[in-house]
Amino acid sequence: MLKLPPPIWALIYILLCAALSWSLGWPQFPGLPLPPLGMALVAIAFVPPVWALVLFRREGTEIEPTSPANRALVTRGPYRFTRNPMYLGLVLLSLGIAVWVGAWPMFIAPIAVFATANWVHIPFEEAKMRRQFGAAYDGYVARVRRWV
Repeated sequence: MLKLPPPIWALIYILLCAALSWSLGWPQFPGLPLPPLGMALVAIAFVPPVWALVLFRREGTEIEPTSPANRALVTRGPYRFTRNPMYLGLVLLSLGIAVWVGAWPMFIAPIAVFATANWVHIPFEEAKMRRQFGAAYDGYVARVRRWV
């Protein structure tokens, strides 16, 4: 699962859920869709990852999660609030799409994005960061939550 980047996994899950929703006739979740809320979540979803990407560029460190090493341990910007702003953005994006569309099968996508990030990608990255940055990374982990 590490061979495909997380945004590709998010896209796959969203497309699979859309296909399932379509095949079931777009069954609506009670009280949904809520397009304005969904659109707001989609817009907000871009803030943490874009902020993180800009910060990574400034720090001159790698964005690719499977890179063999990172040049810097980034702990400022969105990383003061969450250790995974890029993954948080993907979860918010898929949740926003689900709320926007309102079909209950679409809500499988944010759960799948979260599960893949939380139990596949993040543990791999955390082990790499712990090997590379040791006590500095452990201190960061003690101060900042994995998600929010």
